[in-house]
Amino acid sequence: MKYTEPRQDAGKHRRALASPQEISEYLGIPVRTLYQWKYRGTGPKVHKVGKHLRYRWTEVDAWLQTQSLDLVA
Repeated sequence: MKYTEPRQDAGKHRRALASPQEISEYLGIPVRTLYQWKYRGTGPKVHKVGKHLRYRWTEVDAWLQTQSLDLVA
């Protein structure tokens, strides 16, 4: 799996719902980590659509904002 930084233009043409693969690419983390976070209840909110897991971009971005650290040097 290729790890990359979150794309700066990711929000321009995205749908309301995203697959785990899309979120993985956006956050630059393995899909397996998303599944672990789901199991532990620590990651962004996930929704089951039929048999598929989907994320709302707005909820992922809101969750991401809560993850920022205020590091003091």
